[in-house]
Amino acid sequence: MAIRPVDLFTVVPSPEEERFDTLLSGKGPWRLERIVSAGQSSPRSFWYDQDEDEWVTLLSGRATLLFADDDGSTESVDLLPGQALLIPAHRRHRVTSTSAEPPCLWLALHGKST
Repeated sequence: MAIRPVDLFTVVPSPEEERFDTLLSGKGPWRLERIVSAGQSSPRSFWYDQDEDEWVTLLSGRATLLFADDDGSTESVDLLPGQALLIPAHRRHRVTSTSAEPPCLWLALHGKST
C-alpha cells in the first residue's frame, strides 16, 4: 500500500456549513479532526459541554470563542493562526465568530489528558 500525504489546506467548505474530517483516531479513545469554518458560529443559546478535553490550534483565519463559568461570568478568547488552546473537559464554550476570508482551518485533538 502506498503512503500518501494529506494536504490540510485543500478543503474549502461551502459557505453554509462547517466541514469536520476525522484524520486519525486511536485507543484511549482519542481523535484528531480537521475543521473548516467560513463565517459560522455556534447558536447563541448553545454551549459545548464535552466529556473529553479538546486541544485546538488555528492554522488559518481568525476565530473567537466564549467560555462560561458556573457563576455566570464569561471570558472571550481570540485565536489567530499558529495559536493553540486546551479546553478542559466540561468547560462550557462556544464559537462566537470565524472569519470567512480566509476560512478558519482548525486542528482539534479530542481525548483525555493525563
